[in-house]
Amino acid sequence: MTGQDQGPLMVVLDGHVLNPGDNPWDAVAALGRLTVHERTAPGEVRARAAGARVVMTNKTPLRAADIEALPDLRLIAVLATGYDVVDVRAAAARGVTVCNVPGYGTPAVAQFVFALVLECCHRVGDHAASVRAGRWAAGPDWCYWLTPQMELAGRTMGVVGYGGIGARVAELAHAFGMNVLVHAPRPKPAPGWEPFAFVELEELFTRSDVISLHCPLTADNAGFVNAALLERMRPGAILVNTARGALVDEAALARALAHGPLGAAALDVMGVEPPAAGHPLLGLDNCILTPHMAWASLEARQRLMAQVAENIRAFLAGSPVNVVGG
Repeated sequence: MTGQDQGPLMVVLDGHVLNPGDNPWDAVAALGRLTVHERTAPGEVRARAAGARVVMTNKTPLRAADIEALPDLRLIAVLATGYDVVDVRAAAARGVTVCNVPGYGTPAVAQFVFALVLECCHRVGDHAASVRAGRWAAGPDWCYWLTPQMELAGRTMGVVGYGGIGARVAELAHAFGMNVLVHAPRPKPAPGWEPFAFVELEELFTRSDVISLHCPLTADNAGFVNAALLERMRPGAILVNTARGALVDEAALARALAHGPLGAAALDVMGVEPPAAGHPLLGLDNCILTPHMAWASLEARQRLMAQVAENIRAFLAGSPVNVVGG
């Protein structure tokens, strides 16, 4: 797709998932000469972004060497909240602004967290499949269940990270009647409801029945959910990750799922996406994997598109917003 003939050259490196056909680029295209690539391989970045003043990326990495090779580049507009695909320090050294889109996916992701939690609790999909396969019609009883059914009320939800999504997940957990524990790296105001407590990370992993990750990926926290933390978890507990796959040591997680203490995991993100065939988590019945889709409601993608356009508009006007730094 190509935009208007006037204005700065703008390039989208990987636009397919944001607009697979239902979320047009019109608001962005109105701001300059827009070219949208559905997908871009790492080796294609420099050629496709050559001459562009604005480059937009979702998951296509922009590393230091790429940024250095693009002398016309002035703005990297990340099509997401997380910006670990961009070397922000290299961008800052070159005077390139980097902005992201915070908050657009809060309702969608928080809702999806509980879709995963409830699937772990009830295995609705497995039971529906068994009914379609004829088990209920052929059975002697009016009722059956294939897995233990777990109530959330009275149990403890641990939330790691207390930004917009983490706070909303905590609210939803409270609505289910759960006790809520939160670990946040910086002080945050507590909500106006109880039971709620800020705790250290080790205590959260020790006391929680369900743990949901909501922190950005940094060089300091990659793989922090390791064997030592997983061993602290209660027998039968559930781990949910809709943040970044690399936060979790996946080999340690596979061992904890296969041999205990973990009861189940539900992951919408992986360290490498898509995962390779034969990945150890793919073969575990107590691990639910979804294809990085928690953010993908049409409403969320429309909010994202509108905010990307606003980010670019503000930058071109000389007053950039949602700037992230190295």
